Amino acid sequence: MVDATVGQGGHSFLFGKRLGPQGTLVGLDVDSRSLERAEKQLADLVCRVVLVKSNFADIAARLSELDLRRVDFILADLGLCSAQLADDQMGLSFQADMPLDMRIDASLETTAADIVNEYDEEALADLIYAYGQDRASRRIARYIVRRREHERISTTGQLADVVSGALRRPGGRRSRIHPATRTFQALRIVVNHELDNLHALLTAGARLLRPNGYIAIISFHSLEDGMVKRDFKQNERDGLYRLLTRKPMVADPREIAANRRARSAKLRIAQRN
Repeated sequence: MVDATVGQGGHSFLFGKRLGPQGTLVGLDVDSRSLERAEKQLADLVCRVVLVKSNFADIAARLSELDLRRVDFILADLGLCSAQLADDQMGLSFQADMPLDMRIDASLETTAADIVNEYDEEALADLIYAYGQDRASRRIARYIVRRREHERISTTGQLADVVSGALRRPGGRRSRIHPATRTFQALRIVVNHELDNLHALLTAGARLLRPNGYIAIISFHSLEDGMVKRDFKQNERDGLYRLLTRKPMVADPREIAANRRARSAKLRIAQRN
């Protein structure tokens, strides 16, 4: 099996326990620190464990290097782990003031600060609207451009403050999500090429799975889930997949109570014919 987003090894450990000594578990991740944690988590599994620093967009190339042409199961959890959100070098959260970076893969060149301070107002607005799905994108972009005329926006706290100011509605009803959530989502998607990478993973999936093999994707916002839904349905029409989830599986109230971020998770599963 391939855990395309091995993270700290939680999912891999659960599935790896089902694999015997002849089984192979390949874990991919772009975050070196996550791979270090996963190595410790998976150390006692009896199956062969191979951890590779790689984006899952390159899953086919990485498996070819390991002389693995076909696999029985591909899993991808597209969410962020708590350690990444708390990492003050990644700059993914506005819960604390961090450098405005957002690169999950440190080898990427462009940071969120580069985009916020260098894109023109129209490009910023288009980005926030397309990837953050925020209808106030033009207002947010205008406020960002005004702020950076006086100082470079270099921290998550600065950006969150600007967006909050742009969306402030005196006497209005408060949203259940932070005003900056959608802007941060949009920047993270663009910085890390998330939708392009997901497209590459989905395209490779049908080629890599053995007959009766499974692909399971956990997504956390509608752009990702929509891509997975369309890919699975197209592969079903082409006779390649059988859909095991006509509608996405979601967390029940008990799981959401234990893990608040699970409220946004959607799981879709398909089986290779």
